[in-house]
Amino acid sequence: MSTSPILHLKPLGFPWETIDPFLFCVYHDDAYPRGNAQMGPDASLAGRDIGQDFSRKDGWSMYHGSTVPGFPPHPHRGFETVTIVRKGLIDHSDSLGATARFGRGDVQWLTAGRGVVHSEMFPLLEQEQPNPLELFQIWLNLPARSKMADPHFTMFWSQDIPRLIAKDAEGRTTEVAVIAGRLQDPNAGAAVADPLAPPPDSWAAQADADVAIWTLRMAPGARWTVPAARGEGTRRSLYFFKGASITVAGQPVASHAAIEVRADAAVELVNSGGEVAELLLLQGCPIGEPVVQYGPFVMNTQAEIAQTMDDYRRTQFGGWSFADDAPVHGRDPARFAKHPGGREERP
Repeated sequence: MSTSPILHLKPLGFPWETIDPFLFCVYHDDAYPRGNAQMGPDASLAGRDIGQDFSRKDGWSMYHGSTVPGFPPHPHRGFETVTIVRKGLIDHSDSLGATARFGRGDVQWLTAGRGVVHSEMFPLLEQEQPNPLELFQIWLNLPARSKMADPHFTMFWSQDIPRLIAKDAEGRTTEVAVIAGRLQDPNAGAAVADPLAPPPDSWAAQADADVAIWTLRMAPGARWTVPAARGEGTRRSLYFFKGASITVAGQPVASHAAIEVRADAAVELVNSGGEVAELLLLQGCPIGEPVVQYGPFVMNTQAEIAQTMDDYRRTQFGGWSFADDAPVHGRDPARFAKHPGGREERP
């Protein structure tokens, strides 16, 4: 009988496979060229299926955008999106009347709850140099009791996100950004990184849900041991998405992979390649309820999906108050968030 903490290992696909309580995880890494006067790519769009361009032609896609890349208005109900922007900027607008420009390490955590329509556009502000964009979008399920919660978004500005830097015996560093889930690291003298508070109706806000979302950046040759999770029944996935090779609990992983590991065991990671290695960790206790999904709607029964579609046809989840169907927020690169009701914040 195997004693390895590795339960499953498979190549990364698109989107990345997830396990309860997560529904979806996608990684966008687009090498956008310099921008034009409309904040779109200063390049020909010939040969692209505009409105549905996931081609990665020349290293980037337009997605559902026609002038500016991104995702024009679309609805959600019954779950949350966690958007981690590592490079570039996103312009958010929603049916609650809220707007935001965020990126460069920021995270937006949006509880769709009973329903919201939002757009996520990628303005290319730099006209003299490329506009790289790199982000994760993670869908975190809501339990039945919270699926009709009020919509709510929270901004985690980059400078406020806890980051723990651990050094191994040879002084090689591993940096862990803690977006959710307290990290108590015996590798770093029991140092602690306490995350910012998730939205109030989130599964991550439940003390026994043991939700963690961490990003790891390992120097060449670095060793770091992921501590065992706190929760009983917690499940954990590691996504090795950047770097040449790593070892996980002594097992070589020579290509980018999704790795489910036992959450109740500490797992040693070694960056065995000659370049920086990066991983995403997702963990949580399963919600353990039926999942019925129809596109951007995630409920517990088919009847609830039918009701959701009827509600959306009838109300449009509040409607769209913006003149543009793919709004961008001007050329000022300053990040901001304007919440429903008018409260404004800036990093």
